[in-house]
Amino acid sequence: MKNKVIIADGGNTLLKLAVFENDSPSIIYRVQYQQLSQWFHEHQDLASLTCVFSTVTTPNVEMELRSFFLHVIKIDQQSKLTFKNSYETPQTLGIDRLCNAAAISFLAKGKNVASIDIGTCVKFDFVDQNGVYYGGSISPGILLRYKALNDYTANLPLLDTFRDPDLVGTSTNGSIHSGVINGIQAEISGIMERYEIELGDLTFFVTGGDASFFDFEGKNNIFADENLTLKGLYYIYQANAQ
Repeated sequence: MKNKVIIADGGNTLLKLAVFENDSPSIIYRVQYQQLSQWFHEHQDLASLTCVFSTVTTPNVEMELRSFFLHVIKIDQQSKLTFKNSYETPQTLGIDRLCNAAAISFLAKGKNVASIDIGTCVKFDFVDQNGVYYGGSISPGILLRYKALNDYTANLPLLDTFRDPDLVGTSTNGSIHSGVINGIQAEISGIMERYEIELGDLTFFVTGGDASFFDFEGKNNIFADENLTLKGLYYIYQANAQ
């Protein structure tokens, strides 16, 4: 039996942790940053495990993890990767995107494959059949779009997320919901179509905290994996542990 490790992905809104055993996540925790001290208090039994982490947020997350776990390993842009990185500005490439690329290059080895990560931002990342990562795209996610409409207009309200809005909004709120949710759906579907036209046969992996707001059913080349980033982080950790 392989050793247990804790894999921790520090996103923009929360910390996602997973206990990995025998190469698979067995227990998943989603912790708001303001509740991290309480989580540590409730999970003292995990403190002896090695914690492998990456974060797109402030150094405070690293400090808190190092204060709790006895052994902490940070994965960043300087870590050994499991694929060839052809990104033109690798020093600015988010670690979450690197983790997604590591995951999809492992899970769909020998195929053209793209990840679609729907969270604070909507991110596409592409790895070709030879295991070469090229990049993708970044655009605002759901909450950023709602907030932008409120911040940069005089009269539009700040709304919460809304599932399955009508195509034709019959009120201001309904129009905002339609524009944000249906707009992102159309954006994602359109980019996927262009990928398939320009890159041929392609496998897609969909992940991210807001992926459930969107419909990707009906195609056999689309796979949902809510733990994609965690898996990629684990694969990079394995490559650096050898």
